[in-house]
Amino acid sequence: MRVLIVDDEPLARARLAALLGECADVEIAGSVSDGEAALVALGEWHPDVLLLDINMPGMSGTALAQRLAGRSRPQVVFCTAYENHALHAFDLGAVDYLLKPVRLERLQEALQRARQRLVQAPRETANYLHGRLGGEQVRVALDDVICLLAEEKYVVVQHRGGQLLLEESLRQLEDAYPDQLIRLHRNCLVPSQRLIGLKTLSDGRVLARLGGTELTPEVSRRNLPTLRKLLRMG
Repeated sequence: MRVLIVDDEPLARARLAALLGECADVEIAGSVSDGEAALVALGEWHPDVLLLDINMPGMSGTALAQRLAGRSRPQVVFCTAYENHALHAFDLGAVDYLLKPVRLERLQEALQRARQRLVQAPRETANYLHGRLGGEQVRVALDDVICLLAEEKYVVVQHRGGQLLLEESLRQLEDAYPDQLIRLHRNCLVPSQRLIGLKTLSDGRVLARLGGTELTPEVSRRNLPTLRKLLRMG
């Protein structure tokens, strides 16, 4: 079972890593310090479980869990120093709520609960986009997609392995994957989990920050409110 640690305190991350080393059948997929880095890590490392702090700079743990709600996602175990978020955490579908300093016995219990949930409700098979590359039919997983750009009569899919041409329109793709793809402007869609922030330039233009890439496509004014709502920015 692959576990991702998300906590802004280095000592807390180190303690959880040490405790995980004493748990059977567990692999540490990674360790990151904030919610935005966690979104990137989710797309790259595909963990089964998140050990998630709540109070972190920027995106809180509960905000991250809420963004993941309703999608195929890892099981979430909150690890926090505060008792007063427990009700909200379980409303968000958390497996368990551990108070710091986390004890080995409680962590093992939480991981066992997560393991049972994974067995009872295994994660959905990844969605794939099917297109052409060099005249051949190929496919790419949505998890690997960076952005989709409309160019003449095709849609160009930029992904971690290169590019792919699709004959469907952006509108058809948006309708087919309403929970996975979001529109930045009339000629660009991105997977919702790729969006980690917005950057406003001095001339008023707004660029999207996408996890796992240096691409910063522009956002239209029409779509900006939806993106801000998704990021819990306003």
